[in-house]
Amino acid sequence: MKLFKNFYLIFISMTLIFVSMLCGGCDKSEGNIDFSELQENSTINSIPEKTPLRIAFASVISPIDTRKSYHVLIDELSRQLDQPVVLIQKKTYEELNVLLANGEADIAFLSTGAYISYKGAYPIELLAMIKTNDTIFYDTYLITAKDSDIESFDDLYHKTIAFTDPASFSGKLVIDNILSSKNTTVEEYFYRYFYTYNHDKSILAVANHLADAASVDSQVYDYTLKKNPDIIKQIKIIDVLEKAPSGPIVIRKDIDKETKAKIQNILFNIHTVKNVKEALNKVMIDQFVVPNPELYENLKQKYKIK
Repeated sequence: MKLFKNFYLIFISMTLIFVSMLCGGCDKSEGNIDFSELQENSTINSIPEKTPLRIAFASVISPIDTRKSYHVLIDELSRQLDQPVVLIQKKTYEELNVLLANGEADIAFLSTGAYISYKGAYPIELLAMIKTNDTIFYDTYLITAKDSDIESFDDLYHKTIAFTDPASFSGKLVIDNILSSKNTTVEEYFYRYFYTYNHDKSILAVANHLADAASVDSQVYDYTLKKNPDIIKQIKIIDVLEKAPSGPIVIRKDIDKETKAKIQNILFNIHTVKNVKEALNKVMIDQFVVPNPELYENLKQKYKIK
C-alpha cells in the first residue's frame, strides 16, 4: 500500500513537470488568442483613428427620406476626405443652432431663417449654398385648401395657420414680418397656430383641413407636386410672398482653412458622382455652389437680426 502511494506521488509530480514544459511558451505571440478575454482598452483597438467630422441637419421634408439621402452624401464625403463622418439629426432648427452654439457640430445644413438668426458662441461661416432647378432662391407660397373661401391674407384673420418652425423663414418669419407691418402678432391675429416641423407636413395639414392655411417653401411645394400630385390637387396658392436665398451649409469658423477648402472642393463636385446625385435629387438638391454672404446679410438687415 505504501509502495502504491509513493508511485502515485511520483506520477503526479511527473505530470505537473510535463504540463509546465508544455506551457513554457505561453507568453509568446504564437498560438491561439481567446478574443472573449479582450477588454475595452485592449491594444488591438488602441490604434488612434482620425477625429470624425460631425455634420448636423434638421429636415425640411420627410426626416427618413432626408436621412437616407444625406447618408449617401456623407459616405462619399468620408471616402474622399479619408476621414470618418458622423451624421447628427435634429427635429427643430433651434436644436440645430444650439448644437452649433455648443460646438457639438462642425458642419450643418441650416434653413435660411436659422442661419440669419444664429447667435451662438461658436462663430460659423458659409461653406456652400444649395442650387435647385437652376436657382439658389425660393418663394414663399401662402396656401389654403382648394375648397376654402379664403382668397387673401386678410381672410386669415381669426383662422388657424400651420407654421413649419419658429426659425423657418418661409414657414414663420415671413408671416411675422407681415403682421409686424400691421402692428399685430400671430397670437392676436390668428385664432390658433401650431408647428409641423416639416414643410410637407404643413401642406398635408392644409390638405386635410387641420389648418386653414400655411406658408411653405415653393421648392417643397414643387417637390410634393411631383411626388404626391393628388395632395396638391387639394391645395390652392393664394399669394406668393417674399423670395429668399436657399438654406446654406455652414462650418465652424475655427476649422482650418485647408480643411475647409478641401471640403468645399468635394461638395462643389460631389453631384458628379452618380449615386450621390440621385440621392440629392430626392431631397431637392441639384448641386452645391459657392455661397453669397451678401444675400443673407440683406435679410438680416431687413429683419433687424444682428
